[in-house]
Formats: sequence, C-alpha cells, structure tokens
Amino acid sequence: MAREGSIAIVAAEGKDFAAIWAMLEATIRAGETFALPREMTRDDALAYWFAPGNHVFAARVGAVTAGSFFVRANAAGGGGHVANAGFVTAPTLRNRGVARAMGEHALAVARRLEFTAMQFNFVVSSNEAAVHLWKSLGFGVAGTLPRAFKMPSGEACDVFVMYREL
Repeated sequence: MAREGSIAIVAAEGKDFAAIWAMLEATIRAGETFALPREMTRDDALAYWFAPGNHVFAARVGAVTAGSFFVRANAAGGGGHVANAGFVTAPTLRNRGVARAMGEHALAVARRLEFTAMQFNFVVSSNEAAVHLWKSLGFGVAGTLPRAFKMPSGEACDVFVMYREL
C-alpha cells in the first residue's frame, strides 16, 4: 500500500467493485470523457477495467473508494515498452487530490513495471481538469485529433494524444 497524504493507493479487490462501477457508470453515462458506449453494462465495464494485463488500483480515503486506475501496455510488440492508463474519480470526491495521487502512483507503477514512457491515446480536450493534471505531471500533447470525440450534445471536440518519458 502506498500513501499519498491521506489517500491510500492499494491493489483493487472485490470490495472495491461496487464503488468502481458507480464511478464508471456515472462517467460513462455522462458521455463527456470516456470513449466507451454510454449504454455499457456493469459487467462489460468491469471486464474492460479489469481486463487481463491491467494492473488495477483503488484510491481510498478512509474506508471510501474514491478513485481507481489501471496501468497496462499501450501496445504489443515494438510498442510494449510504453504504458497506458485509465482513471476514474468519484464525482463527490473531486478536487481533493485523488486524481493527482493516482497519477503519481501510476507513473511509479509504470516505472516499476519497466515501461519507459506513458501515453494517453484519447484525452478529450474539453476535460480541462485532466489536461491540466497531465501537463502538471510532465505530459505533453504529442498530437491533436481534430473533432474526434462527439459529445452527447452532438458537438465534436478535439482529442489529445498525451505522452511523457519515464
């Protein structure tokens, strides 16, 4: 277990599933940040989050699961040295350092797993909090995919590919 202030980062386990699903469901249904089907079921969402090869963690504030993230290889073969990660935070626990603690821990996990870089393939540009956080953790925008994400309103917005070496 790693502690980031009063936030404990631990390997996710069965007791975290309900909270992780609640966070994923809220984020998926909102349709503003994840490129996942808005009608995705609980079983499909948890299968995606806990897919083979994903190293899944929970961020806990006391006994409350406040966030979750996974670290995995971004690609196979010649791209297998670059990590990828996904993050979700409980809406009621945002702006308390949970995402930053998870981001810092994800970078440490990636280093421990001997990845040499981390890449986020699809950061929705309107997700200003995420873009700001990733930039503050050393990520740069490696490219912009113009109008690649369709918001629930039908409006299309840019997507960033963000990257940093470890």
